Amino acid sequence: MKKLFSALLISVLFLATPLSVSAETVVYNPNSKIYHNTSCSSAAKCKVCKKIDKKQAIRNGARACKRCGG
Repeated sequence: MKKLFSALLISVLFLATPLSVSAETVVYNPNSKIYHNTSCSSAAKCKVCKKIDKKQAIRNGARACKRCGG
């Protein structure tokens, strides 16, 4: 019974997992180490910002913008 339950649980978890995970692009300021949504007004004003993956921005030590939440 435990093996059947385990097999069922594993199959449900596998089917619930998305097959393709798209990377989230953010606008990253390397000077302030803040990342913004691409639609943030602060990102539009930034002259040194660059678009990178959100995970990469976090690995660089960045935090989310207080206005847009990153």
